[in-house]
Amino acid sequence: MRLSVIGCGYLGAVHAAAMASIGHEVVGIDVDERKIAALSKGEAPFFEPGLQEILTEGIASGNLRFTTDMAQARGAAVHFVGVGTPQQKDGYAADLTYVNAAVDALVPFLAEGDIVAGKSTVPVGTAAALTEKVAPTGATLVWNPEFLREGWAVQDTIDPDRLVAGVPEGAAGERAADILREVYHPSVAKNTPFIVTDLATAELVKVAANAFLATKISFINAMAEIAEVTGADVTTLADAIGHDARIGRRFLGAGIGFGGGCLPKDIRAFSARAEELGRGESIAFLREVDAINLRRRDRAVELVVNALDGQVFERKIAVLGAAFKPHSDDIRDSPALDVAVRLKGLGANVVVTDPEAIDNARRVHPQLTYVADRDEALKDADAVIVVTEWDEYRRELDPTHAASLVAQRVIVDGRNCLDAAAWRAAGFTYTGMGRP
Repeated sequence: MRLSVIGCGYLGAVHAAAMASIGHEVVGIDVDERKIAALSKGEAPFFEPGLQEILTEGIASGNLRFTTDMAQARGAAVHFVGVGTPQQKDGYAADLTYVNAAVDALVPFLAEGDIVAGKSTVPVGTAAALTEKVAPTGATLVWNPEFLREGWAVQDTIDPDRLVAGVPEGAAGERAADILREVYHPSVAKNTPFIVTDLATAELVKVAANAFLATKISFINAMAEIAEVTGADVTTLADAIGHDARIGRRFLGAGIGFGGGCLPKDIRAFSARAEELGRGESIAFLREVDAINLRRRDRAVELVVNALDGQVFERKIAVLGAAFKPHSDDIRDSPALDVAVRLKGLGANVVVTDPEAIDNARRVHPQLTYVADRDEALKDADAVIVVTEWDEYRRELDPTHAASLVAQRVIVDGRNCLDAAAWRAAGFTYTGMGRP
């Protein structure tokens, strides 16, 4: 099937390459000439495991190409719209500028029977408004939300745990759902759940999922705040309640909280949309979810300051991690980088290391010192803080080896990912988040 993908950022580039890898003929379209030039040469514009391989294969096979010319979308059976929906600069609501611009630019090249499939995370009601733009062309607008996890995005696109298709009522909607089944034929053949809904439900599925995950993370971080003043261990607490099948252990990792380009802005946009709908009280708790999340960054800084007896000025602090999560170079709303910047603001000599995110971090925060080598970051450090749980830090860093490098054996585990007993045995003063 011939497909177009409008927007070749994180979502669009992965989707385009993944669709080509399962046999479709795909054209990716974006207004960013530099991005398109890189993608056309087979260069992934960001780090995502597996993307480089399928990108190279897709271009070599002829199934995948990229362009800035929207006219090249003409003739595609399905047009996926995967542009960004950032938070508005003057409020919590989502900025739909790019979504509206993408659809407006696509409309002149649509034909009777085409499917326009929105993948961007949008406020509920957006699809209904966009339908008014698309319908006069004879095309059908549907909503097909993505559920990608950064670091596993290729896998999640090729082999998702569920597919959701929000379609209009009637024959046009039934036909659109059938076409999407053809697009995702390998997953459908494996009996992956394929859920057909109305447009509004499909829009809500994505934001509701993100709101729930954010709530679960902030819940265990709220428990960490209680644990810190009672002497309880939040990690053991999470293990205990996680055995309850109704709760589950995943996303119950206390630490410095969530970040990235999805959860923070999506829960804020959801809150703003609920207010617009006159139902702000229904999800008012998301404001506290956000507040708890941001407080954990404050607490991480406080733990470093306390570990150094309040004296951080001109002390060397090794910050292990810059990306908001491992297996990614994404620094958008990164708690790790935020902690580093705050420590720098207190006068510390902050040295940041990360396996993939240094270049991105340096562009945004050039005031920090960056080194690619982990051991160089650790050398002569007065304190170490782990803020991104890369395997290079949580599994491969030997406490005894680290002890031979640092000036003072002080470590703050901002992700509760280290073996506290092993680090203490190596002579470190170990401090976790919500751990005694």
